[in-house]
Amino acid sequence: MTSAEPVPPPVLRPREIKASVLAAFQLVEDARYLRATRRSRRDRNRVAAERAVASRRLARDIVAG
Repeated sequence: MTSAEPVPPPVLRPREIKASVLAAFQLVEDARYLRATRRSRRDRNRVAAERAVASRRLARDIVAG
């Protein structure tokens, strides 16, 4: 390559979703479907919060990647 040739742009690789985020999402989904018994309001709120966190992490990694 001579100095007259343009430098090729760096190849942008999409960021891969981290396995830990996918694992967390799967754990939340498994917990959601495997437990069919009645839960207390506190437990339902906690599970909803965990699901929201996993969903936001997944969405963040998808947007970033």
